[in-house]
Amino acid sequence: MRMATSYLLAALLLLASSVSAHGGLANYTVGDTWYRGYDPDEPLEAQEGQPWMVQRIWASIDPIFTVNDTGLACNTPGTAPPSYIPVSAGDNITAVYWYWLHPYGPMSVWLADCGSSCDHVDVNDLDFFKIWEAGLLEGNLEGGIWYQKQFQNWDGTPDLWPVTIPATIKPGLYVIRHEILSIHIADKPQFYPECAHLNITGTGTAIPSSEYLAKFPGAYNEDDPSIRIDIYSEENKNVSKYRIAGPPVWEGLPINKYCHDC
Repeated sequence: MRMATSYLLAALLLLASSVSAHGGLANYTVGDTWYRGYDPDEPLEAQEGQPWMVQRIWASIDPIFTVNDTGLACNTPGTAPPSYIPVSAGDNITAVYWYWLHPYGPMSVWLADCGSSCDHVDVNDLDFFKIWEAGLLEGNLEGGIWYQKQFQNWDGTPDLWPVTIPATIKPGLYVIRHEILSIHIADKPQFYPECAHLNITGTGTAIPSSEYLAKFPGAYNEDDPSIRIDIYSEENKNVSKYRIAGPPVWEGLPINKYCHDC
């Protein structure tokens, strides 16, 4: 079921409800259409398998702490929904968080081609590719501005995270994966992944080549200094550069693109 609404209505719903979706991705919007996500504070039986459900189930607001956790792909248990969000290549899809508190760490958005259906795929076997990322925007690691802080709103409206589906991507059924990595506790990274199903339409033919692909788990190394990091240490607190872990962002260019010095 599709539920059309504006961002204003989403904000009103926020004010009228509790903050039960704190800690995770609550809803999605494409244009003026709003798609409800899973709420771990509401009964499972009232949501699992419902025709309007587009998001894979995440049972807790608690983070994932290790890069080898199978839940790193689409959280736990990651049960597949029956429905898909329709979106055209080149259009925006916006992730809606009722609010977000953590200020430090990178954020990224990934896609994975499911083939004929996303309903029965094992998300740990999918080849994900990154279509968007943002980390430290200005300043140093400890006192600077991260996108994770910048996207927060403190005026009662939801936190909105818009990204563009690559315009040239091959149409089909995809898993979209949003990941927030919070590094506010020294040497104890916190991953917050959520996934939904997309039906991408368009006339594109582009697919990412192998250097852009990664599996979860497998995309990250446990000892990666961008993941296991103490931003408050004397060594790091004044550092003004941060490398986001994982493969580079795929921008929708075909595999046989011509480029110079790339």
